[in-house]
Amino acid sequence: MEAVGVAPAPLAAPVKKKLLDLEKPFPAAAAANGAKASPAGKWAMKKKLVGGDAGYVLEDVPHLTDYLPELPTFPNPLQDNPAYSVVKQYFVNPDDTVTQKIVVHKTSARGTNFRRAGPRQRVYFQSDEVNAAIVTCGGLCPGLNTVVRELVCGLYDMYGVTSVVGIEGGYKGFYSKNTIPLTPKSVNDIHKRGGTVLGTSRGGHDTAKIVDCLQDRGINQVYIIGGDGTQKGASVIYEEVRRRGLKCSVVGVPKTIDNDIAVIDKSFGFDTAVEEAQRAINAAHVEAESAENGIGVVKLMGRNSGFIAMYATLASRDVDCCLIPESPFYLEGKGGLLEFIERRLKDNGHMVIVVAEGAGQDLIAKSMNFVDTQDASGNKLLLDVGLWLSQKIKDHFKKKPYFPITLKYIDPTYMIRAVKSNASDNVYCTLLAHSALHGAMAGYTGFTVAPVNGRHAYIPFYRITEKQNKVVITDRMWARVLCSTNQPCFLSHEDVDNMKHDDDEHHLHNTQLLEGESSPMKNSAKCNGSAAGV
Repeated sequence: MEAVGVAPAPLAAPVKKKLLDLEKPFPAAAAANGAKASPAGKWAMKKKLVGGDAGYVLEDVPHLTDYLPELPTFPNPLQDNPAYSVVKQYFVNPDDTVTQKIVVHKTSARGTNFRRAGPRQRVYFQSDEVNAAIVTCGGLCPGLNTVVRELVCGLYDMYGVTSVVGIEGGYKGFYSKNTIPLTPKSVNDIHKRGGTVLGTSRGGHDTAKIVDCLQDRGINQVYIIGGDGTQKGASVIYEEVRRRGLKCSVVGVPKTIDNDIAVIDKSFGFDTAVEEAQRAINAAHVEAESAENGIGVVKLMGRNSGFIAMYATLASRDVDCCLIPESPFYLEGKGGLLEFIERRLKDNGHMVIVVAEGAGQDLIAKSMNFVDTQDASGNKLLLDVGLWLSQKIKDHFKKKPYFPITLKYIDPTYMIRAVKSNASDNVYCTLLAHSALHGAMAGYTGFTVAPVNGRHAYIPFYRITEKQNKVVITDRMWARVLCSTNQPCFLSHEDVDNMKHDDDEHHLHNTQLLEGESSPMKNSAKCNGSAAGV
């Protein structure tokens, strides 16, 4: 198989392949996460695409040999590690790929694939030459410390790397603070704590200063843990590293408690967040059930995507109404939220409402004449929908003195993201860390690592930064929520038809082969969001 650039492990397949050489710059990441423009912003990265019969395409990730073709290789030290001596086939086959979509029709194209993560037989770094750095950026999320711990322990135990440092305080720590030496002993218990031992921040991204730091300190592997804004910043760092011709692998580990990173199955910390949200919902249910016409309102995280609210609602079974950013709602009039609340109280005597923090922002902004502002990462600052909604409900029932209510508002936002990760997320974070360091040792760079359809893969930065994952409210999972709560969808037939049209266009965009709209892969992309077809 022929690939764009110099592929370290060319794929061999019995079908005819065609070469796709698309050159397109990354998304404008210089402004992401407070990044300042740099010469790297002019760098146009070539997308490494390999096409084949039946609409097959491999979206490969960059490799150090793409711009340093004479790099030597070395045997992977794992082959002598007694822990793996019993494994039948530990090294990943060079032609293994992970398909983006697993549910297909007999006439549909094979679709988009990503390079499978895992250890390779040959590596591009000797253990004693590696100087690795780890940084955490953006907001907190359960599992950050676990990823840091497993990166350190994996580099030490599997590859014999003994030079690993932590960058304090996010991106700005590269040029404003000293590094922290990290050893298996120093990180031994950090997975039992919430937050991040390295500290974090938003903004502070100065590409030139960051890459200067990498050069000055001799860092040749950098692991960047953060959300989509952080990953955009990581893509710019990779571009500058490549422009300078440095032997340095830039690896991303995607993090967002909202689970809104595209392409990947799930973000780490999400399971813990949903589990922790149950405590707040249970408390709201107890309060509501114990009072006359009791109402419990719980605000959960979810700036642009309502996955935590949706899954917490399904897991609880005590929620009567779930409001998310993707599904518009209105308060007044026939079929509105206030009418539904009144009806549910008459039927049940109590109710629980779960609202994602990004829901109803347009309604609040109109009622308060609010002007949009942003934080240091470029995220829109949100108004408190929980307080606003609670007050609107109280105001509505004040007009009905014969219908007294008792309303309790619970906001567990920062409690949910500050806890330590649960067992499921601990395992997931371990696998993410190992997949990341295997890729770096094998010479891959400019990628992020995450599971796609249950198999860990190396994904180009541009695929996870080009859009956000959102709940598809015309999909089955949201229908399950509506069935669970018995709430109206608050949408007209015209609204539903418009959303279906938008979803069709979104799926079509995802499935095209990046060649143009005549591609045979129009049905090849994974459904975005909410476990369609489960």
